[in-house]
Amino acid sequence: MDDGHDTADLDALAARAAAGDEPALHELLALIQPRVRRICGRMLLYPEDAEEAAQDALLLVATRISTFAGRSRFTTWLHVVASNSARSTYRSLKRRSSELPTDELPSAADPRTTSVIAGSRLDFLEALEILSIDHPALVEPLLLRDVQELEYADIASLLEIPVGTVKSRIHSARQIVQPLLVPR
Repeated sequence: MDDGHDTADLDALAARAAAGDEPALHELLALIQPRVRRICGRMLLYPEDAEEAAQDALLLVATRISTFAGRSRFTTWLHVVASNSARSTYRSLKRRSSELPTDELPSAADPRTTSVIAGSRLDFLEALEILSIDHPALVEPLLLRDVQELEYADIASLLEIPVGTVKSRIHSARQIVQPLLVPR
């Protein structure tokens, strides 16, 4: 595992936390915090937004750890929680921005101050929002594979669907999302 912690150790710690072991939960939260920040940072443009999403994700882990049943690795479950938290933060920020007065906001992004990476992340998040309207079952597999880089087998285990279904959903999602990411 990239945090220097063995996945099996985290799985065991998460199982103890899920069973109600409070010291195990505190230790788990401390160990996963950097990973959660990275997951959220991959999806959100600004560090402050990623930090907000990471804190929300850690709170969700703390309050929902009892739902971790051990059917998949804990890190796979964590990726879903953190990715969903980042998407939720994006939706919240988008909703809040629409409530702000528009006379102070620029009408278009300034290419001199907006990086290609930042623009592509926003385009991708917007494409996921569009995808979720008509095809909500395609969003999570796509996120887990293309953003979080999980293996097909891990995604299948986590979502409790066959690997072939995972591959099919990811393929369908990519076909829908790709035209939405084409430069305008």
